[in-house]
Amino acid sequence: MARPSVSKRHALGDGGEMSYKRHQSENLCLVFKNKPWQGADPLKAKYIFIGLDANYAPDVEDKVPEIWDYLDNGPGFWRKTGYHHPFRMPQYAGCGDRYHENFAKIQFEKTEADQVSFIELLHVPTTESKLDVSDLDNKHMAWLGNIIEHGEYEYIFIPPSVVNLMRKTGRFKWIRWKPLRVERDLKVLRDKGNGQVIYQMYHFSCYGWQKPILQRQIEQVRNMVDLERNGKNSIS
Repeated sequence: MARPSVSKRHALGDGGEMSYKRHQSENLCLVFKNKPWQGADPLKAKYIFIGLDANYAPDVEDKVPEIWDYLDNGPGFWRKTGYHHPFRMPQYAGCGDRYHENFAKIQFEKTEADQVSFIELLHVPTTESKLDVSDLDNKHMAWLGNIIEHGEYEYIFIPPSVVNLMRKTGRFKWIRWKPLRVERDLKVLRDKGNGQVIYQMYHFSCYGWQKPILQRQIEQVRNMVDLERNGKNSIS
């Protein structure tokens, strides 16, 4: 199979500033074109975490060769290695390690690998980004909308920066300026009334004054997961 042509043109945001740099790896871009998620299939996952973009170091293929096994079969990689992502492996240090260190505090078990999915607003992997709504791909947004409306999830978690961009697209009419309600440290953006709830929580890489709030949110999500393991639906 011929390798895809990956454009070197950078998308431009307001004021002519570069919004993102698409990753230069043609193979990585091809993987995300064919399967624009990480972890479990988002249409079947129980827990979905939506981010801005899949950001990788330019030399990720050399630094983390395990990335290919992970992208090919995220749940299988997790069950085999015990790590939900190769950035959690002890030999790795660099881009994304803080995000995945914090995510690991939820304490999902490897037997739950088929329940956890990561999806992004941007349709291509990047090396750096400062996204604007004009960067978002209409086809990818429709794909994301289909997951939210028709997926089997029970919980979706979205950072404020992602919520703001989703609101700007005009596609996600359920996103209001004020949350539906607040449950402890998590804002409820949508409750479909069928057991599917969408929460706003801080990005796993946040720092400063947001960090202690994030840690409380992580504890709250961990409690949700524990309750689900015990067959309970209440988070009170």
